[in-house]
Amino acid sequence: MNAYNFDFCGTRCCALPSGALYLPEHAVLCVSDLHLGKSERIARRSGVMLPPYEVQETLQKLETDITTTQPRQVICLGDSFDDLDAANSLDEDARLWLTRLQAGKSWVWIEGNHDPGPVDLGGTHRSQMTIGTLIFRHIATAETAEVSGHYHPKHRVAGRSRPAFLYDAHRLIMPAYGAYTGGLSSQAADLRKLFSGQIIAIMTGHKAIPVPV
Repeated sequence: MNAYNFDFCGTRCCALPSGALYLPEHAVLCVSDLHLGKSERIARRSGVMLPPYEVQETLQKLETDITTTQPRQVICLGDSFDDLDAANSLDEDARLWLTRLQAGKSWVWIEGNHDPGPVDLGGTHRSQMTIGTLIFRHIATAETAEVSGHYHPKHRVAGRSRPAFLYDAHRLIMPAYGAYTGGLSSQAADLRKLFSGQIIAIMTGHKAIPVPV
C-alpha cells in the first residue's frame, strides 16, 4: 500500500499515502481534520457555492483505508466536521455511510476547535486519549509522545506541495485528511516552533515518502 513504516516514541507507526496513520500493534487507524460539510458551511455563511462532493470523496477515501487496514479502532482526531451545524446537516446517505464504517469497531471522535461538542453520529467523544505510549489530541501542546492535527501541514519538494505528516523525536502532526482542506507550509513559524529537533516530513500522494525538513 506504499506506506512508510517508522517508530515514534516507542510505538510502531505506518503513515499511509492517504494521510491516515495506522498503529499495527494496536489495530488503530487515525485520521485528522476531515472537515466534513465544508462546502455546506461555506454556502451557508458566504453564499459561495462549491461542488458538494467533498463528503463523498472523504468518506470513500476513509472506507478504502479501513478496508485495507481492518482496524479494531478508528480515531478521528478533531475537526471532523467544519462546524457543528455542518455535522447536523449531513444528508441521510452520508449518515448511513458513517454507520456502515463504524460497524464492529470502536469509533472515537476527538473534539476539535471546529467541532467542540458531541455529535449524534455514533461512536464516543473525547477531548484526548492515550494508545500505548502515545497521546492523541487535536492541537499540539508541550507534552511529548503526542499525535495531533489542526495545522494541516504541507511540504514542498521540487516545486510541488503536498499534505504531509511532520514529526521529530517528541511529537507528530498529521496532515488534513478531508478533500476541501488547505494547508500550512512546513516552514511556517507556527509549525517550526512546535519542534525541537530534526523534523521529518512524510509526504502523501501515490506513495508516502519521508524527507528531512
